[in-house]
Order: sequence, then C-alpha cells, then structure tokens
Amino acid sequence: MGSQFHKIIFGMAVLLAATELAAKPKKQPVPLPPPPPPPPVVVYIPPRPTPPLGASPLFKVPLQGTDGKRLSVNSNIGPLQTVWNFRSAYNVAALDCQSSEHNEVLVGYKRFLKVHKVALLKANRAVDADFRKRYGGAYIRPREAYMTQVYNYYAFPPTLHNFCDAALLMARESMTLKPAGLTAYAARYLPQFDMIFENFYHSYDQYRADAAAWDAKYAPVTFQVAPPVIVPVAGVIPSPPATTTTTAAPGR
Repeated sequence: MGSQFHKIIFGMAVLLAATELAAKPKKQPVPLPPPPPPPPVVVYIPPRPTPPLGASPLFKVPLQGTDGKRLSVNSNIGPLQTVWNFRSAYNVAALDCQSSEHNEVLVGYKRFLKVHKVALLKANRAVDADFRKRYGGAYIRPREAYMTQVYNYYAFPPTLHNFCDAALLMARESMTLKPAGLTAYAARYLPQFDMIFENFYHSYDQYRADAAAWDAKYAPVTFQVAPPVIVPVAGVIPSPPATTTTTAAPGR
C-alpha cells in the first residue's frame, strides 16, 4: 500500500514538473547581427593632363604650312635671312644658356662673331635691303618687330633647355667652321633648331587631345538652358516655362 502510494505521488510530481515545463515559454534564439555593409567602391580618377614642359594651358600652337611644318619666323625666308636668323639663334643661346653645362656656347659665339664678321655684315645689309624694298623708308619698324619675334621664338621658356642642348652641339661644331661655309651651315642647322619646336608643338597637340578626353570622362559640365522669352497676350495667363538641364563635356 505504501509503495503504491509513493508511486502515485512520484507520478504526480513528474506530471506537475512536465506541466510546468510545458507552460514555460521557450527562449527565443538570439538573432545574429546583420552582416557588415560592403566596402564602398573606390573609383580612381587620374589627374587631369597638364601642358608639356610647364607651358601655359592658353598657348596656341602655330598653324601648319603647305609643307606640313608649323609656320614660324623661319618659314619662306631666303639664304641671307637664314644666316641672320641663325646668328640670332646663336645670340639667344649665348645670352640664355648660362648653366655650367652650356658654357661652351658663349665661347663659340664670341669666336663666331670674330671669324664670320664680314659674312654677317653682308647678311645684315641684305636683310635691311629686303625690308626697305618691301616697306620703303619706314622699314625699320617692321624689321625690328620681325627680329623681336625671332628672338622670342628661340627664347621660348618651355623649350629653352632643349634649345640650349642643341646649341651646345652646334657651338662645338662651329669652332671649325670656315667663312665660306657659313651659308650652307646656317641652312643645315636652322631646321635642326626648328625641330625642337616642332616636337614641342606635337606634344602640346597630344596634351590637348588627352585633356579633352579627360574632361569628357571625368568633368562633364551641367548648365541650364535659358527659357524662351514669352510675350504676354491680353487676357491670357501664360504658364511658367520649364527649365531644361543639359550635360555636356567642356571644350577646353
């Protein structure tokens, strides 16, 4: 009897415990934290192209002549003007190529003036005569204006170092130049000087093309188109015009 009673009590206790366990709310699983956002997409924008050799972005490349070369102070000139322009180029080099690596230029120029004094005087007189023929008694001003362009052409800051390098080679060679060979020498060397500027103009054209491509890709310009002017009509209330927004690449 006692044993049976204990079994009943035990069964009731188990049932009660099971009932309490069933009545207890089940613990909800702890939610996992959301995954971190993806890293931002990094878009690399290269720097905008810059003019070669530190030139101004406003520089205008000279036009090309019928021979495909850029028009310059040396275009369509005669033999004696070529000699005089060569002397002018040598003069610019002697004045502006003052670094220690170019000191032979001044030495060569001094010898050049002494050895070729007669030929240079002849060239100078021929140039004067040519300008006098074209401009009459007022030839001094156009001649001086032209010669200023010649000096500025050779002294162009972005190409000056390259010009000095070329002038150094020319100066070394000119140390053995005889007076009879001056005209042919000037005709041979002047185009070599011009090639320095031709190369610069080519690189500047490439810069402009690269800059235009960069602007089109990375710097489109957004501007508003002005609305049309509406003339009011008596008795009619016009509706406000819409503003149009256009995006275009700048033509730099």
